Amino acid sequence: MYFCSLQAIIGAEHNVLSVRKSDTVNDQHLSGPGPWHNHSEEAMKQQVILTRQALKTPRAAAVAGIIFAVLFTTSIALIRLAIPEELSGTNTAAWLQGNTSTVTLALTLVPFAGIAFLWFMGVVRDRLGKLEDQFFSTVFFGSGLLFLAMMFATAAIAGGILTSYALEPDTLTKSGVIVFGRAAMYTVMKVYGIRMAGVFMISLGTIWMRTRVMPRLFVFLTYAVALLLLVSSDFTSWLVLVFPAWVFVISVFILIVSLRGEQAEAEGAIGSNESS
Repeated sequence: MYFCSLQAIIGAEHNVLSVRKSDTVNDQHLSGPGPWHNHSEEAMKQQVILTRQALKTPRAAAVAGIIFAVLFTTSIALIRLAIPEELSGTNTAAWLQGNTSTVTLALTLVPFAGIAFLWFMGVVRDRLGKLEDQFFSTVFFGSGLLFLAMMFATAAIAGGILTSYALEPDTLTKSGVIVFGRAAMYTVMKVYGIRMAGVFMISLGTIWMRTRVMPRLFVFLTYAVALLLLVSSDFTSWLVLVFPAWVFVISVFILIVSLRGEQAEAEGAIGSNESS
């Protein structure tokens, strides 16, 4: 029952299209080709175009969310493995030297993950349209941007450690700068970034609950995961990967509903052609 809430919105658009198509067919049978015949065909074609654009909107959000989840998870995992929190002592220099290419790859992926996340937020807001609540949408948009800024800062600190080691490896390891940089990197990620992700999820879950564009199961799941991020973010830096996993699940669901809506639209178009 709740699974069909998002699909119902897309289905409403298909019903409007089907009604307009049937009205056009009835007019053709009653009056035959006339001066308004071409005008009706133009209106029907325009409605088909608008419907297809509406179907592509949630699909774009889903694809962007999946891309973000994959790239972000990969980059954070590589950074976490290359510069672990417990790294210290005489093996620091050898460890960094052996993981230079790993950090470089992670830093290359982070900007593209950020672009995909911005696209995801923009398409989600566009999908809400007039149903958007200004208060929660402001919190949703602001927390999303802050989360992205924190992750960029984390990646920048990791890149700074890597660049400094390439220039002055002995100075970096002996001065304790690497210890400070690593501590700052994980503080930004765990204390601030993860909590901004939790606020992002709470605001989006509230918008979903008010507009009923998503099943309540996903709303409750969103609240539970957000509470976990807000309360337990200090325990481990691996907890940040819960957020892209949540985005991945939501995106896959939206993509499935969008593809089903497109299939229903295509079947409706075929049925109208056969009846005419």
